[in-house]
Amino acid sequence: MDSVRAAVYLSVFLSLLCVCRGQMSPDNRLSEQEEQYIKRDLAEALDELLDGDQDNRISVEKKASVIPRCDVGERCAMKHGPRIGRLCDCMRGTACNTFFLRCY
Repeated sequence: MDSVRAAVYLSVFLSLLCVCRGQMSPDNRLSEQEEQYIKRDLAEALDELLDGDQDNRISVEKKASVIPRCDVGERCAMKHGPRIGRLCDCMRGTACNTFFLRCY
């Protein structure tokens, strides 16, 4: 039964593949001059992006050893599906409650 179903699905897929081949009409093609303009514009934009000022770069350096401190009642964690990500370290004598995600 499963092999018959697989054969039917395969035949439908192959028939659709043969019928719906990506055919492009000649009206949709760009002229050579338009293609050259587009390529030149893309090359200029890429060149500007790569040669841009070094001051515009965003610094994303993060020190893994330094974790900020949270006061009591502040949010100390964030839930991402089944995982919990730490935002900060609770003060001495408190702990991060995994249900409320706050320091208590």
